[in-house]
Amino acid sequence: MNGRGLIPRGPPADGYCMNRLLSQDEIDKVFRRSRDPNHEDRAKKAVQYDFRRPDRIAKDQLRAIHLLHDNFARNLASSLSAYLRAYVAVNLVSVEQLSFSEFIQCLPSPTCMVSLGMRPFDGNAVLELNPSLVFPLLEMLLGGSGKAATRINRETTEIEQSILDALFRIILNDLKTAWQGVSNIAFVIEGRETEPQLLQILAPNEAIVSIGLEIRVGENSGMMNIGMPSIIVKMLRHRFDQQWSMRRTDASEEHQQQMLRLLKPTTVHLDARLAGPTMDVADMLELKTGDVLSFDFPVGQPIRLTANGTLKYEGQVVAQGRRRAFFVERLVTDP
Repeated sequence: MNGRGLIPRGPPADGYCMNRLLSQDEIDKVFRRSRDPNHEDRAKKAVQYDFRRPDRIAKDQLRAIHLLHDNFARNLASSLSAYLRAYVAVNLVSVEQLSFSEFIQCLPSPTCMVSLGMRPFDGNAVLELNPSLVFPLLEMLLGGSGKAATRINRETTEIEQSILDALFRIILNDLKTAWQGVSNIAFVIEGRETEPQLLQILAPNEAIVSIGLEIRVGENSGMMNIGMPSIIVKMLRHRFDQQWSMRRTDASEEHQQQMLRLLKPTTVHLDARLAGPTMDVADMLELKTGDVLSFDFPVGQPIRLTANGTLKYEGQVVAQGRRRAFFVERLVTDP
């Protein structure tokens, strides 16, 4: 070995030039192969890691967040419909994890944004309403129909922001209710902004959970976007696990009780009839005054009671004081 490399000794191989010198890279490869014959195979399997990439949230927790905000969307639709006195539809579009810079770049400019405190946790969330939705809502809140012929794309004034405060209170109240099963978080407005790039509440590379919801009011529709710091969501992971495990245990009984509370105020049409014979249309058309139809219904045969046209019970017609009543003898499980 000299300063220029290794000179091979012994008889030359076919086509090998005795004057060729090995480079330093070739020498290193020889030593690596002699020490570790599987080195290259492992090197091919290695994947570069970007330390700027947001720390990912588990898929099962994202699914739990999806279900949580799906319930939030349904409750918000009812609350806004009652407040605006108009039909409002709210649909959950997406739940994904992004960096804060990616989230900001997806928002229109200008727009209507508020910074939310998440008490008792240290951190801020973001709630954004698209201008295509804000200005029709403002018109409806001021007594209009919300059917403006032209699209308005400008910043909201301080007066308009004050009018929207009541709307934000409804949204944040339903959001708090949705999260109550996981943690008692109080969402409080701490700041307002119209330009997304000027909202400096998180570092650009900090990970957030982005929730996108579409809101439709009459002919108008727009997006509402919520961004929550991933670090706070990850802190609550064990509470998500507790919530869904308890929900799986008590879901059937709780669901039944909830359905009963919804169904109890409804009305059902009951109809008890003697089951008569069938007749051809031709014979029915020939009926005339004085004809007698034989129903041939035995005295002991039970009478069928239908609920909204569906057979449910069998029993007998009885007298209760001066009224006729139906005495239930059997529940018909297979009509």
